Amino acid sequence: MIAINRAFFAYLDDVKLVTILIPYYHFNGHSDSFSLITKDQAEIPLLINQRIPLKNFMKYVCELPFEVPLGDRYEIQNSNGYKTDLQVGAVIRTKDFDENYYYEGDDLGVTYSKEFSSFKLWAPIATSVKLKLIDPNRKELPHVEMVRGEKGVWHVKLEGNYDRFEYSYLVCNNLLWKEAVDPYAKAVSTNGEMGVIIDLEQTRVPFTRLQKLQSPVDAIIYETHIRDFSIHPESGIKHKGKYLGLTEEAIGTDRNSTGLSYLKELGITHLELLPFNDFYGVDEAGDTGEYNWGYNPLHYNVPDGSYSTDPSDPYKRIIELKTMITSIQSKGIYVIMDVVYNHVYHRETSHFEKIVPGYYFRHDDFGMPSNGTGVGNDIASERKMVRKFIVDSIKYWMKEFNVDGFRFDLMGILDIETMCEVRKTADDLKEGCIILGEGWDLNTPLASDYKATIKNAKKMPGIAFFNDYFRDTVKGSTFNLYERGYIHGSSQKSQAVKHIITGSIQANGSSGLFSSPEQSINYVESHDNHTLWDRINLFDPKEATDIKRKRHRLATGMVILSQGVPFIHSGQEFFRTKHGIENSYKSPDSVNQLDWSEKIRNFDHVQYIKGLISIRKAHGAFRLRSAKDIEKYMKLIDSGFSSILYLLENVEQFGPWKNIFVAFHHLETSREIFLPIKGTWQMICNDQAAGTKPLNTITEHKFTLEPLSMYVLVQESS
Repeated sequence: MIAINRAFFAYLDDVKLVTILIPYYHFNGHSDSFSLITKDQAEIPLLINQRIPLKNFMKYVCELPFEVPLGDRYEIQNSNGYKTDLQVGAVIRTKDFDENYYYEGDDLGVTYSKEFSSFKLWAPIATSVKLKLIDPNRKELPHVEMVRGEKGVWHVKLEGNYDRFEYSYLVCNNLLWKEAVDPYAKAVSTNGEMGVIIDLEQTRVPFTRLQKLQSPVDAIIYETHIRDFSIHPESGIKHKGKYLGLTEEAIGTDRNSTGLSYLKELGITHLELLPFNDFYGVDEAGDTGEYNWGYNPLHYNVPDGSYSTDPSDPYKRIIELKTMITSIQSKGIYVIMDVVYNHVYHRETSHFEKIVPGYYFRHDDFGMPSNGTGVGNDIASERKMVRKFIVDSIKYWMKEFNVDGFRFDLMGILDIETMCEVRKTADDLKEGCIILGEGWDLNTPLASDYKATIKNAKKMPGIAFFNDYFRDTVKGSTFNLYERGYIHGSSQKSQAVKHIITGSIQANGSSGLFSSPEQSINYVESHDNHTLWDRINLFDPKEATDIKRKRHRLATGMVILSQGVPFIHSGQEFFRTKHGIENSYKSPDSVNQLDWSEKIRNFDHVQYIKGLISIRKAHGAFRLRSAKDIEKYMKLIDSGFSSILYLLENVEQFGPWKNIFVAFHHLETSREIFLPIKGTWQMICNDQAAGTKPLNTITEHKFTLEPLSMYVLVQESS
């Protein structure tokens, strides 16, 4: 280790620009000239462009006569005869750096065989890199010097079988040595302290190949957390809180069913799982009662060990996750992975920062790390090697684990080009892969027109967005508990409801959030914020439980029967509560667990939601794929009051019914309405039940809407 004692400081801030800071205690910050000393001891004069007095330093901006190749050690000498090392500074955030050091290869990380293992690490500003190895008996081997290659990729090839050896990289940047785990690691030790070399052939699990999804609007997404889903004492699941818990069909049928059996019966098409890549917040070494949603990413390409039956075995977590995914898919359910590429758990200690300091994260105009995510760092996805890492990671999860889709956490932090590249990559690997994300506009130093926000949705065809306009219109503002939403009788929301149930599209000359209903993720509840049941309770704690249930049912029904992509939070169908806790990311199981006893107590409501799902799946008119078709076939009807009526007319080409009439009645009084077309109608959904079988026949031209209810009536083609 070199002791660093710098008389002054010099930074390469552009390919031909050096910034020098001389403290005033060093010759009053004065120097008449500067020169660059190469590794061959050649002395090259620098041109001083600017002298800028700062509070504690005199700043000099100097020009180099040529571009300095990175990877070698250079020194800057001042006119007083003192030298300092030339540190790599803001140059790594320049376009020239991105172009000069972009590596296109697909072989970063470890390439394993029984005969040899090859290691490659992108570390373009490092002056030295060593490979650290620990054998399976915990003996550390002598460090191996790596060789610098093209584009700043360091490499070494070792003969022999290194299966289960732990490894890390020792990287020297700006005279400082840091130990880092390989960003491309496919396996890690307990708690991710070291990478582990493995033979992926030993993790093979037969894939379940599902039929291509024709359109995102055909999806019904159900979000859950691996631990939450099975940890409850009455889940009937043996491997509680583990990957294998989601392989079990568990107990009973209908009223008592849980696990995969229940998901199949409910009728969902996609299971979206909160992050299961390696994250900080739960000690994998033992069940300490720690809980975390998983939004503290450590290693992006490794399954988290806390969901494994043996976190100390680097193979087991991979095999168990693959088994979980294929088991879910065997029930005809696609798997969506929640991914967190917008930030890391801790910037300063992240392997990215240790390997290429300052490159992977955004900085403001003053050189300070930006914090649009609210957790202290923003990933700079617009940089070429950051974008490559994200796309490579998506490829890996799709090819190695057969993942069917991705939900991007805080997608608005990322840039449009990266997300479009993700979309293209997913299309190349698997048709019908769903890409969705949170398109919130956050305060990160990226130009507004380049952010992957909901405002820019039309620039990202094929990518869907959580529709917070839908959410807040139906239930009221997420951030103001006392704002009255549509389900609480707000007549002022009626016009907005007409927009959201038609997919929030641009139609009939009006502006819209999306160019296609395929981009609208319709929801009223997710893992974030209060559950819908808790919000309804907090809005009016004294209101009768039966009335609250009706409001809740209406909101969920609007999600399922609107144009776009319906999204349901696990347990929403049986009034899930988190006991009033809004942000339960690290709350205990008693708060976050899916309470299966509530499913039994509210079985009538579960059956109702199951019936609505079957209605949506039975007819393509609830799943129109374009703004043009919505304009053509969906007609909003004036009810004469604030409840919403619509007609899907002449839609027999999409399913078994010619005409479909839907009513959302949000008032606490009954109202009589007239049907838009005379003749015989079959009621398949009313305030008591829902499903594809007729509940009763309506021959009169009018009928009565019961308080806080929804209705679906259909006419056969004949």
